[in-house]
Amino acid sequence: MNVLLVFAHPEPRSLNGALRDVAVQELEAQGHQVKVSDLYAQGWKSQIDRADFPALAPDARFDPGAASAAAFAAGTLTDDAKAEQEKLLWADVLILQFPLWWFTMPAILKGWVDRVYAYGFAYGVGEHSDRRWGDRYGEGVFAGKRAMLVVTTGGWEAHYSARGINGPMEDLLFPINHGILFYPGYQVLPPFVSHQVRRLDAAGFAREAERLRERMRTLATTPPIPYRRQNGGDYLIPSMELRPGLGDPGATGFALHRDAGGAG
Repeated sequence: MNVLLVFAHPEPRSLNGALRDVAVQELEAQGHQVKVSDLYAQGWKSQIDRADFPALAPDARFDPGAASAAAFAAGTLTDDAKAEQEKLLWADVLILQFPLWWFTMPAILKGWVDRVYAYGFAYGVGEHSDRRWGDRYGEGVFAGKRAMLVVTTGGWEAHYSARGINGPMEDLLFPINHGILFYPGYQVLPPFVSHQVRRLDAAGFAREAERLRERMRTLATTPPIPYRRQNGGDYLIPSMELRPGLGDPGATGFALHRDAGGAG
């Protein structure tokens, strides 16, 4: 398989950097082709602004969505954004690797999403009618591909449990897994999360490295998170609300968008 790993940590000598190397080495040992987008090393521009749309008239009102649609259609996105789009089209698997900072991804990685996921490329595609509401949430340009997160935290695993003070890790990562990966069609694998990384000794790192190697060995066979497909009949169109009677009676929030009996 072709694997793209998008890496977002400013220090290559960090534990994050070491885990990235473990992942790449294992993937290559398994015969996969790997490309790494090291955002800090590349000097990636995180903010989306007028500079991303060189064809936009200087006196035109700046609407990022409209500018993105026009630039993608005309092929006038900046070269760095187009290069990342080509990598995404090449890859069978996308891995986003980052430290959890303030309960989400670092700004540089969010900026990668903002600038690369252009209108017409990753969103704003497909038929919008009383039967369908675009190619998204299980459909889209990345349908048939897989994606997963590799995440590190400084906190204890218990802090991110169902009753933990930080909230469940599944909920914290839902906007990324469901909103950034599943939205444009990826089958989203359960994340790899390593906790208390600042306290890992040599034995602890060896344990985490082996856990990550196992995840890299099973990229093709790990069952994806069973998110409900938007156009599969579970949602009312165009309100996009879950149909009455679906979901566990006591379930609320993000849990409603998982199909306990589905295969992803």
